[in-house]
Amino acid sequence: MADTVLHEVSDGLATITLNRPEAMNAMNTEAKVALREAVEAAAADDAVRAVLLTAAGDRAFCVGQDLKEHVALLTADRESGTSHTMSTVREHYNPVVRALTGMAKPVVAGVNGVAAGAGFGFVLAADYRIVADTASFNTSFAGVALTADSGMSWTLPRLVGPGRAADLLLFPRGIKAAEAYELGIANRVVPAVELADEALKVARALASGPTVAYAALKESLAYGLSHSLEETLEREDELQTRAGASEDHRIAVNAFLAKEKPQYRGR
Repeated sequence: MADTVLHEVSDGLATITLNRPEAMNAMNTEAKVALREAVEAAAADDAVRAVLLTAAGDRAFCVGQDLKEHVALLTADRESGTSHTMSTVREHYNPVVRALTGMAKPVVAGVNGVAAGAGFGFVLAADYRIVADTASFNTSFAGVALTADSGMSWTLPRLVGPGRAADLLLFPRGIKAAEAYELGIANRVVPAVELADEALKVARALASGPTVAYAALKESLAYGLSHSLEETLEREDELQTRAGASEDHRIAVNAFLAKEKPQYRGR
């Protein structure tokens, strides 16, 4: 796998690190392919019970598309009469967001700096967001005459409401960590020097937790946002039946009766 994205699995936790700090972790084609492969591999790996998505450096999580490469590709398209450049949404961004939101395990984003454009979209696709107090967010798209991608038109209004989402998308601006917390974008804001340790602590806790229950919670939350109460009650019944049949549920009940801490196996 390319060095632009690092992928490590240890004790049930897959750590995926965007690794172009010299370019503020901007996504060139190599990085996009590597990220897609890493996220899809983590989703498919039964040994992985949680994912930590983070980035190298202290300036940026990811500023989105590498605009230098983007301009070169647009020029090549114009000269050849093709339109390959914009296929990156379908080929790269969409699969990444589908894998992050759809995997049956929790995803933690550790946001160390600026998250803009698609980088912001990747953060929003995570289930839990831990943000350095020096980090910031920007939708960016309208500022370069583009519309939302990386799932942002779906994820952002569900976190901040449709009115605020429209404001942030139509009038891109920097959203500092404190405001991101108030808006519901950040679940937790920590001092920048503590981000790496705190994000790893949370991700490891999830990796050692009841994976089947976490997967059901993730599915239930997504389902309930777009279905009626009656439909959601039916889905909760199905998911609770699944969770109740898991080995981890039996472990939890036995541990409760024994007044011990449960040691989950993720199944």
